[in-house]
Amino acid sequence: MKNITTLSALELGKMIKNKEISVADAVKAQLEVIKQRDPAYHCYITVLEEEAYAQAALVQQSIDAGELNNAPLAGVPMAIKDNICTKGIKTTCASKILYNFEPTYDATVIEKLKAAGVIILGKTNMDEFAMGSTTETSHFGETKNPWNTSHVPGGSSGGSAAAVAAEEAFLALGSDTGGSIRQPASYCGVTGIKPTYGTVSRYGLIAYASSLDQIGTFGRNVSDCAAALEIISGHDAKDSTSVEETSYQYTQALVDDVKGMRIGIPKDYLGAGIEEDVKASILKAAEVFKSKGAIVEEFELHSVDFAVPSYYVVACAEASSNLSRFDGVKYGYRTPDFDGLQDVYKKSRTEGFGNEVKRRMMIGAFVLSSGYYDAFYNKALKVRAIINEGFQKAFEKYDIILGPTAPETAPGLGESLSDPLKMYLSDIYTVSVNLAGLPAVSLPCGKDSKGLPIGLQLIGKHFGEKDIIRAAYSFEQATEYERPTTLTTEVRKEA
Repeated sequence: MKNITTLSALELGKMIKNKEISVADAVKAQLEVIKQRDPAYHCYITVLEEEAYAQAALVQQSIDAGELNNAPLAGVPMAIKDNICTKGIKTTCASKILYNFEPTYDATVIEKLKAAGVIILGKTNMDEFAMGSTTETSHFGETKNPWNTSHVPGGSSGGSAAAVAAEEAFLALGSDTGGSIRQPASYCGVTGIKPTYGTVSRYGLIAYASSLDQIGTFGRNVSDCAAALEIISGHDAKDSTSVEETSYQYTQALVDDVKGMRIGIPKDYLGAGIEEDVKASILKAAEVFKSKGAIVEEFELHSVDFAVPSYYVVACAEASSNLSRFDGVKYGYRTPDFDGLQDVYKKSRTEGFGNEVKRRMMIGAFVLSSGYYDAFYNKALKVRAIINEGFQKAFEKYDIILGPTAPETAPGLGESLSDPLKMYLSDIYTVSVNLAGLPAVSLPCGKDSKGLPIGLQLIGKHFGEKDIIRAAYSFEQATEYERPTTLTTEVRKEA
């Protein structure tokens, strides 16, 4: 039998159910890999070794008692992005200002995962407050791409994506504000799903931009992502933006059949700015869908040109409001040297926030300020409506939209931070999905000349998760998952 940590999450869950492996042994195998590999990749901020074993014992009891027979991921270790609250466990947002924050409650998604028997393994590294595209802005240091450690893993959920790629977790949760699940999934050669806005509760997710943020899943295949998403989806009375949708049986869409499916490729996605290797892989993927009976054609989606500026105005405006609560008074970091309340605010925030977070908060305060609100923020909201209308018009003709996840593969460490504008523009294919609140999935579709993964993005209608999951699963059946060549094959004795 192959090493435990190379199994898919659903394979492991099935073996645990069949008593072929215990939950404790699965946790032990995963922790051994983390100890061996994480010094090289730095996927985690916090690893919960003691807590994971305690969870394993309780979950094993429930499985043995037949209480989790309908829980396919019971006993499977999972990583959590460090902006999702976990009771009594540090939740830092990779920021100095929350370096010691321990929530008094679990986020709704954590409650649901625990109820399904999933083992919470640790909290993953990220760009500070989810602001970044490389996981280099973390107060705790950068995460490195398991395919090539001189390259970034993407962001802001880079720790989660890298953990799944490096086999340091079977599954992971991330958050996606403008592509922060899909882009690192693309860079790290794994699958990531960002669901429709309102499908998954945001209660317990520390906000960056409340109208854009959405929790989603990472896995090494579509089936694992769908199974995890099925667990965390559903209405939550504690989240006012949560939608009362009833059909979340995503695993029912794991069918290898796209015959007659109408797939549109925006011509704008394949124009200037895209790397040739990426473009070639996307067009090759389109041919796979055609060979399986899908109807694939190109069309115009002009609104993509306005997506990036609109997104950054809206996101930064909401961030400046959301992050005002971190003032050195209620929780988190407080400057040790101050003179009066105003000085506490000023010094704590100056010392506690990193440069990228400060930059975005300042942009947000500017676009919301008197005299500039109409010129920037109000105009961005109007553009957001136009982008949504463009997608709705496209979905009158197509079932899903196909394109690249990012215009290039993972850049080298340090390249993006030296040119923030270039980093912002790398989100061109992902931010419009968040502005419109649509579901999307990124999955591997090839490699470039440097051997780095390329991601294929499939975008669906509102609550069209089953369409993109079915298409992604069908494409996956025609390709073969590749693990990073840098990983050592033997990490423990054969089980």
